[in-house]
Amino acid sequence: MRNEVLHGYLIHHRKYRERSHIVHLFTQEHGRIDGILRHTPPPQYQPITVQASGKGELKNFSKIEILNQPVFFYGDAFFSGFYLNELLLRLCPLEVAMPETFVQYHLTLDHLQKISTHPEADTFLRQILRQFEHALLEELGYPLDYECDAQQQIILPLSRYQFQLSEGFIPISHTSSATLTGEQILSMLNYEKGRDFTVEQLQLLTKLYRQMITSLLGDRPLKSRQLWIQSAQSKKSIR
Repeated sequence: MRNEVLHGYLIHHRKYRERSHIVHLFTQEHGRIDGILRHTPPPQYQPITVQASGKGELKNFSKIEILNQPVFFYGDAFFSGFYLNELLLRLCPLEVAMPETFVQYHLTLDHLQKISTHPEADTFLRQILRQFEHALLEELGYPLDYECDAQQQIILPLSRYQFQLSEGFIPISHTSSATLTGEQILSMLNYEKGRDFTVEQLQLLTKLYRQMITSLLGDRPLKSRQLWIQSAQSKKSIR
């Protein structure tokens, strides 16, 4: 590419040599794209435009323009923003457009600015994070069949299942904290794109997406999740 104008967000950066940075962007045009920036990186969570040139994996970025007013996240919103960016950095392939995820990322950042004033903040936060994960996992190539199990048999409401990323829902006879009921799984058949998840769907996806993301990440856990847990534990100890 040569002087191509990209629209997106900074998701991570690190120092490179004396006056440069290696920056990782999430863009509307090319998904995650990496490059070298020879001045101060823009703030996170603010939409930007940037010119990109180069043929290799590391592009040359220039002429960055910040499009909105500064965005500051605190508490759960701060850890959530960190979580979103870490997922994009760790899971998104390089230079593969992910338009649905990009739209959902933009919406999620907008919603995170409203967390502190929302009357049901905890439920609202779970809702917007599951919606982001839903878009991301589907665009990464992991859409789930909520109607048939791994053996291509119809999922039964009273049966129990264990989920495996490479196979799907496997019917089992025993019960444990890792198992899912057929009724839970079938609840997703009523989901319409863009609509909020029901309480039952949130319960299912919270368990299911955590397992899927952990499998995709491998042996390196998310730093954002570890810090979030530590913060919650320290608040409890203060109380």
